[in-house]
Amino acid sequence: MVTGRNETLGRRIRLGMVGGGNDAFIGGVHRIAARLDDRFELVAGALSSTPDKARASAEALGIPRSYDDFRQMASREARRKDGIEAVSIVTPNHVHYAAAREFLKRGIHVICDKPLTSTLADAKKLVKAAEDSDALFVLTHNYTGYPMVRQARQMVADGALGRIRVVQVEYPQDWLTEHQEGKQAEWRTDPERSGAGGSTGDIGTHAYNLACYVTGLRATQLAADLDAFVEGRRVDDNGHVLLRFEGGAKGMLWCSQVAPGNENALRLRVYGEKGGFEWAQEDPNYLWHTPLGQPKRLLTRNGAGATEAGTRLSRVPPGHPEGYLEGFANIYSEAADAILAAREGRAPESGTHYPTVQDGLDGVRFVDACVRSSKADARWVRLDG
Repeated sequence: MVTGRNETLGRRIRLGMVGGGNDAFIGGVHRIAARLDDRFELVAGALSSTPDKARASAEALGIPRSYDDFRQMASREARRKDGIEAVSIVTPNHVHYAAAREFLKRGIHVICDKPLTSTLADAKKLVKAAEDSDALFVLTHNYTGYPMVRQARQMVADGALGRIRVVQVEYPQDWLTEHQEGKQAEWRTDPERSGAGGSTGDIGTHAYNLACYVTGLRATQLAADLDAFVEGRRVDDNGHVLLRFEGGAKGMLWCSQVAPGNENALRLRVYGEKGGFEWAQEDPNYLWHTPLGQPKRLLTRNGAGATEAGTRLSRVPPGHPEGYLEGFANIYSEAADAILAAREGRAPESGTHYPTVQDGLDGVRFVDACVRSSKADARWVRLDG
């Protein structure tokens, strides 16, 4: 991927960041992803809700312009000739809407961490703000940036599995099996900041997005049984969800942050009339494909049988592992392609695509429907239209 794009390196995109101080995990990941292919230059930030901490983080990270809050940053950067062209929003979920709106209304492109917002009402308002803006909106559902995920999506679209019948996806972790102290656990288990969904919002949205992205299917109904197993926890830490997709396919989704022995075990299995395949995030360079009536075959990233959808996102030959950071960086490079195209008044390169604000709305609808269903004793509910 990067090899064919070196001609853009002299035109780095000026980037800002909201949230993501120098001790924040996801902020660090976004910074690595933004610079891995040398497409962005981080020049401004409102890195913390505490001004002193924001300034200290900017100094430690070598970011030249620090702001006390995102409103000040959006206003001042929009007036500068050398102001930011795009902003990464890596705050807790409840800040996403207000922050993104400030930059969108000034024509600054937004790259936002998932889930889109903490409430469905805010998600709908953010969709409207994005539609009313000339700026692009990119949501970092980073697992869609893995080459073998792109290959799986292309195989489904090309009919390799035939009509899809069954979709199974799971994302178990174990880090919240007991009560945890610290910033990451604190805000993720606070419904005022994370939203009504705990594991459903944090990792269930990844699993749901992956299932829909690869299959091209849209869920119409679900039945969810959510639990908060840790005493005193106010959001779910485990969820079992049945899904009904348009066209008749059925799905099962499990997300858990209380499953000992699991770290980031995102897995997808899809079965159709002509065959099936399996993909696991912790072993992401491989896709197992089983045509009906034939032996299971192993497809490798950039190896024999690789498709253009996957190879265009690969950096190194097969056998050299690419993983989480490279997949995340692929979303940033796809965003860079689209931003440069917008800057130059042309269409992006063929094949360029990334998760959008609409994908984010779908994820928040999923969480909202899970919470509604579980409160009604796992009754089937429709996803909000």
